[in-house]
Amino acid sequence: MNRTLESPAIAQVDRATDSRVFWRLIPIILISLIVNQLDKVNVAFAKLQMAPDIGLSNTAYGLGAGIFFIGYCLFEIPSNMLLHRIGARTWITRIMVSWGVLSACTMFVSGPTSFYLVRFLLGVAEAGFAPGVMLYVSQWFPMRTRGRVIALFMTALPISGVIGSPLSAFLMTATPDFLPIRGWQWMFLCEGLPAILCGVAFWILVPDRIEDAKWLSNAEKVALKAEVGGSSAHHLGSFKAGLLDVRVWLLCAVYFSFVAALYGVSFWLPTLVKALGFVGVRQIGFMSALPYAAAIVLMLVLAWSSDRTGERRRHLAFAAVIGATCLALTVMLRATPTYSFVALIVAMAGIVSTIPLFWNLPTAFLRGATAATGFALITSIGNLSGFVAPYLVGVVTDATGSTAVGLYSLSAVAIFGVLLVFMVPSALVEHSQQTS
Repeated sequence: MNRTLESPAIAQVDRATDSRVFWRLIPIILISLIVNQLDKVNVAFAKLQMAPDIGLSNTAYGLGAGIFFIGYCLFEIPSNMLLHRIGARTWITRIMVSWGVLSACTMFVSGPTSFYLVRFLLGVAEAGFAPGVMLYVSQWFPMRTRGRVIALFMTALPISGVIGSPLSAFLMTATPDFLPIRGWQWMFLCEGLPAILCGVAFWILVPDRIEDAKWLSNAEKVALKAEVGGSSAHHLGSFKAGLLDVRVWLLCAVYFSFVAALYGVSFWLPTLVKALGFVGVRQIGFMSALPYAAAIVLMLVLAWSSDRTGERRRHLAFAAVIGATCLALTVMLRATPTYSFVALIVAMAGIVSTIPLFWNLPTAFLRGATAATGFALITSIGNLSGFVAPYLVGVVTDATGSTAVGLYSLSAVAIFGVLLVFMVPSALVEHSQQTS
């Protein structure tokens, strides 16, 4: 009797707590993620002017674009371990300020060597940010809402494309006359400053732990900690466990496949759009935004469906198959540029959607110190493909005079990722539909 009478009150507290946590944390983290993605791939637009200015071949550009991930991967696990010990507020603030400074410094590159150096250091500075955010999310949001929250966070990737593509194009063609710099240099300067501001805002607005949230009552803190702590059936509890868990390494391989497709296309998207007959930096910027706009719609629909049904693997596989198939069609239909561009739009939508859907898998069973190590390991190994894929596309493009072989290869890698997805035990990551 008492339990029946208390249930509505408990549900109401949960909804109020969900709403308060959402509006206190999501906006600043989402904005930071958007800025992060913008600073990571704006080099794709800079290439249109920078490559001829400083003498970059397609191979050299691909190497420089990808070498970011070498620095990122080398320092990913140490960075995330420090985040776990020092706290998200301090460490993520450090990450954002340092990457903003280095991103702006890209304006000073003068040749391949300095380009490689700045990109490597940018990866070092940014290491730990993405898995740190995933770890932070897992500490604040229970499984019944986590899929939607992660999907919303991951809209940062396509949103940065929707905003960043035309913004980067505009900045590259709107350099103030009184400055003796080129458009791509002005773009790097302008787009590096928001990261520094986000770091300051993160320090001011974001608490480290549920216990530190002054905007939650004691009862809400207890209820939230209880649900978040109990939302994982597999609580692994040490850094070593994350390194030795076979399931984590399987997820590393899955993530590697999908990230290869993502960055292999993203770092070459303006070049691909230009090859379809679009001319002028601003027109290329606008057309490059359309694939990311489609991705926002698809990823939110799939995230809602995945949360509603509790099914994870088939939703992820569907997005990857759509992306891989349409990426191949982008090449096959090049004789008809309009059809090829439509295929490219759908391909990017599918590929981008794999990323938030993927993160439902590790957050379903990794917790605590194991999560800190596991998330970092997955991101580190997965992001190695961020080095391999853009570089190989550049090498193949220089060797063959076409991006076709590179795009077919990225499509095949994504399909390989689909096969790996179904090796993940469904009982580990899938949950029955829950209502709050």
